[in-house]
Amino acid sequence: MRILIDADGCPVVDIAIAEAKKRTIECILLCDTSHVFEKDGAKTLTFSKGADSVDFALVNMVRAGDLVITQDYGLAAMCLARKAQVLNQDGMEYTADNIDALLAERHNSKKIRNAGGHLKGMHKRAPAQDVAFRAKLRVILMTF
Repeated sequence: MRILIDADGCPVVDIAIAEAKKRTIECILLCDTSHVFEKDGAKTLTFSKGADSVDFALVNMVRAGDLVITQDYGLAAMCLARKAQVLNQDGMEYTADNIDALLAERHNSKKIRNAGGHLKGMHKRAPAQDVAFRAKLRVILMTF
């Protein structure tokens, strides 16, 4: 098992690295050239800024049994198809039971935006979100 992190804009990189180090699990950060990550305890792979370049690189490297951390529903769906476990930055695990609804929600939101509609933006990250992420990550890592 490895932990692969879609690190561009990911607020839980340090938490994931710390939990991986405790268990000597390989942790790989994937980012584009507009982000620079050099973190002790993780390997960093950097890709061009092209649309979805990091996502496609991650999908090409993921293996069954890996854990992927991302907030991207499309990337999550592709990783699930490759038999990886996928977790978002708030501690929600993407599964076969919830990914279709999440993708449909994303599609509907895009239709609203394309029609000129406005959706509420993201709320400021709360400490409770980090607590929930760490708790779920620990549960997943205990099974390996």
